Amino acid sequence: MTVWPGSAYPLGATYDGNGTNFAVFSESAHKVELCLFDDDRNETRFELTEVDAFVWHGYLPQVQPGQRYGYRVHGEYDPVNGERSNPNKLLLDPYAKATTGVIKWGSSVFSYNFGDPLSRNDEDSAQDTMLGVVINPYFDWAGDRHPRTPYSDTFIYEAHVKGLTKLHPGIPEDQRGSYGGVAHPLMIEHFQKLGVTAVELMPVHQFINDSALADKGLSNYWGYNTIGFFAPHSGYASNGELGQQVQEFKGMVRSLHDAGIEVILDVVYNHTAEGNHLGPTLSMRGIDDKAYYRHVDDSPEYYMDYTGTGNSLNVGHPHSLQLIMDSLRYWVTEMHVDGFRFDLASTLAREFYDVDKLSTFFELVQQDPIVSQVKLIAEPWDVGPGGYQVGNFPPQWTEWNGKYRDTVRDFWKGEPSTLGEFAERLTGSADLYEQSGRRPVASINFVTAHDGFTLADLVSYNEKHNDANGEDNNDGESHNRSFNFGVEGPTDDPHVLEMRSRQQRNFLTTLLISQGVPMLLHGDELGRTQGGNNNGYAQDNEISWIHWDKADAPLMEFVAAIAHLRKDHPTFRRSRFFDGRPVRRGEGEPLPDIGWIAPDGNAMAPEDWDSGFGRSIGVFLNGDGIRGKDMRGEPITDDHFLILLNAHTDSVEFRLPEDEYATAWEIVVDTAGAGVSTEPRMAGEAITAQAVSALILRQYKGPEPDGDNSVAASLIAMSGAATTPINTPGRPAV
Repeated sequence: MTVWPGSAYPLGATYDGNGTNFAVFSESAHKVELCLFDDDRNETRFELTEVDAFVWHGYLPQVQPGQRYGYRVHGEYDPVNGERSNPNKLLLDPYAKATTGVIKWGSSVFSYNFGDPLSRNDEDSAQDTMLGVVINPYFDWAGDRHPRTPYSDTFIYEAHVKGLTKLHPGIPEDQRGSYGGVAHPLMIEHFQKLGVTAVELMPVHQFINDSALADKGLSNYWGYNTIGFFAPHSGYASNGELGQQVQEFKGMVRSLHDAGIEVILDVVYNHTAEGNHLGPTLSMRGIDDKAYYRHVDDSPEYYMDYTGTGNSLNVGHPHSLQLIMDSLRYWVTEMHVDGFRFDLASTLAREFYDVDKLSTFFELVQQDPIVSQVKLIAEPWDVGPGGYQVGNFPPQWTEWNGKYRDTVRDFWKGEPSTLGEFAERLTGSADLYEQSGRRPVASINFVTAHDGFTLADLVSYNEKHNDANGEDNNDGESHNRSFNFGVEGPTDDPHVLEMRSRQQRNFLTTLLISQGVPMLLHGDELGRTQGGNNNGYAQDNEISWIHWDKADAPLMEFVAAIAHLRKDHPTFRRSRFFDGRPVRRGEGEPLPDIGWIAPDGNAMAPEDWDSGFGRSIGVFLNGDGIRGKDMRGEPITDDHFLILLNAHTDSVEFRLPEDEYATAWEIVVDTAGAGVSTEPRMAGEAITAQAVSALILRQYKGPEPDGDNSVAASLIAMSGAATTPINTPGRPAV
């Protein structure tokens, strides 16, 4: 087979309709061999003799999609000085757009002999490692377009490709747990019922299972162990055809876009699966160790580890940065995704040592005409010094707000002295984001995520129960801010079950009426439990998968109703922070855009905020005080709302504020299920918030033309109370 000179750009294997161009960067290489494999893994080697700016390249006119390949890199092997080239290790192309095979854990995939990390192991790894696959880049997108949902209208659903549908009885068995399963019509119907506008998929870049987990009979279920930044994970394809994962992923995106749902990827650019100095040699370690990984300055045998996983990508090297940026652009332009959530994003800001929001990575993102235009979400921490950076990312970014999670949990648990910070979190966390010119949507609000308790477990367990992970229950967070209502785990006690259900509704209501962008963990709307396991990273089984046959249907209806309340009323998704200034439109006294109301109906006094025992608060949201204009340039207005939150273990009597706010109110949500009514409640009237419950009241404007006096009928909180559900057009029936 003839090797033509080819081109140094683009990197990776690129099929053009006639043949394939191969290009790989290595500054440390003395020689690079391209290795092609047939169906039986018989190998044919071709030396790449063309080198431009340390990119080794060649064009093979006969190579078609489906061809398996890898590289062998010849160079220095000197681990003490951070050099680990060994041509006996077949290496996966960092730019491979698809992969095939799995890692067979044994001595061949390690560059050293066990027991002596400085030695050299010359066993050949070709039969025991992953191969790249040349893909067909052509796909009928059928006019697909990015939905480009504004952040203020966004509702994110964090999901695991496999766990989401693996046990779904309505999805064909061969599609369960796959990309096709995520986009099945039943799943799209579920997303739309909930009002979800974006699905955030846990890692789908090609990842591998750690040898330590394999030895325990476990696997890396979450997928935060990337080995290929361009390849969709092959294990999520519905069949094993070479390159099928690429076509199926694109089909998934196209179907979700057709339904108006964006696709956001959870990406892991902070480290790779090759681990520390005792890890395997699978790809970048053998191609150019120093270029791709951060090493300890005075001991280059070892790797800098800001992630707790063994290594950190070298974001101070131009080719490592190029890898990240090329990958991001590829997923936007070729795979049509709509944004990224960056795992342990603080690591990407460590160009030298400290976290630096002016680092080269952020500068590259800022000026990139493609990447800068999609949703960019940071997990704003890592395990290195000064790694907790909530509120400190550049203005273009949004952030997982860990302070929101902790404060909301503390408030509803009844912790003392939480009112002030709870108010900050409920209103968009201006204390974190306003000073940098950002808006409330910079805060990605969540109560639960993949890492930690599910919502059902948050209200059912005081302690973690991670025995299945094989680490003697020493893994996972021990301070969960959870409360089990007196019984650890499952119970038949009706009072405990009612309080747990109520608390779940409290969390969900708070999440969906808070300013910022809400994110829901998959299955929380269904009452999913992991049996108290708060670190299910290794549980690729029924512990982590959604049990659709056990779904809490009333809870799902409640989530859908509250989400549609949010969608219908812009007062819950403002694009600017509250400023407290009085606003008047039409007749009447000017009112502030927000007001904080004590249980006695008066404005909160300083001593109310400072009291350590305060557990109850009212919030007035002025529908005339929304700063912003609609697409026609008209001021955005809405109904007035009053939110009453009671975290006490006893009921609390609230007195509705005097009529300068509104002459009458109607209760549209009561998480205790007792107070929803079509009857108006007059200003100054007393109203009871049951123990550990939330009430949402809307300004009463009189009977609706169709005779339905209130949206309350479609927003009833499901608690077992005797209620009569009524269908309201455009909203779910409850």
